[in-house]
Amino acid sequence: MTIAFTEIQIAAAKNLIKLSLEEDLNQTGDLTCQALINEGDQGEIQIVSRETGILAGLPLASLVFSELNSEVKCTQHLSDGDTLEPGSIISTCSGPLASILIGERTILNFMTHLCGVASLTAKYVQAIQGTSATILDTRKTLPGWRILEKYAVTAGGGTNHRIGLYDGILIKDNHLAAWAARNSDSTIADAIRQARDSVNGKKGIEVEVDTLDQLTDAMQAEPEIVLLDNMKPETLKQAIQLRNEQSPTTLLEASGGINLESVRSIAETGVERISIGALTHSAVSLDLGFDWKQRT
Repeated sequence: MTIAFTEIQIAAAKNLIKLSLEEDLNQTGDLTCQALINEGDQGEIQIVSRETGILAGLPLASLVFSELNSEVKCTQHLSDGDTLEPGSIISTCSGPLASILIGERTILNFMTHLCGVASLTAKYVQAIQGTSATILDTRKTLPGWRILEKYAVTAGGGTNHRIGLYDGILIKDNHLAAWAARNSDSTIADAIRQARDSVNGKKGIEVEVDTLDQLTDAMQAEPEIVLLDNMKPETLKQAIQLRNEQSPTTLLEASGGINLESVRSIAETGVERISIGALTHSAVSLDLGFDWKQRT
């Protein structure tokens, strides 16, 4: 699957690039390049994968050099979503050598992390192939990185949950606890109806439940999605039966403590959605490197 940055990802990347370069250069610049690299020196590098994985964040090289020095030009040899093998040449960049060296760590910091997210997501997607489930991310992202990390999830074949609090209603356990303190005689179904009324039915409602009794309560309001938190496969199967009997159009989403060893058994219960925070908060960076030779 091939995907590409939209204006949303470009804007998010530019903000983070400026911050990263400010951290590296401060008001002084690169003292090492100032000491060792002549102003006219030219260079050419290839961004190369050291291991197998999924590519994500390819446009970042060009965006970093656009901020540093527009004379550095990058040619892309692959596309985000492509499979990488050890030795895969991702991009070739050429131009002023000092700028290439200054941009190296920033580019690799971005790309190794995003490729790691995409690669981990792809492992989960592969693990549930043949089932009806979809792998989704969560809001457990690094501050400022959410747009890019969720982009990387899609590069790995996953699906984005809501982007933030602003674009979807998810009634979680703490929301219910706070709401129940003022509405002691009300039910989870009442909370769902109130939330639906608050947006005039223009947004789907998702609610989190911990038990089958809570699920039965929620089903009375026919929410669009119910998140089944930390339920074992046997309980998930019972939840599906209850859903089928009481609100067949409601989608069920498993979440909580799911890993690569357990995700297949979760998917085989028949849930439609599996959300996994580890896609973004626990992804290991994919090893990429700059291979270069100096040009004169």
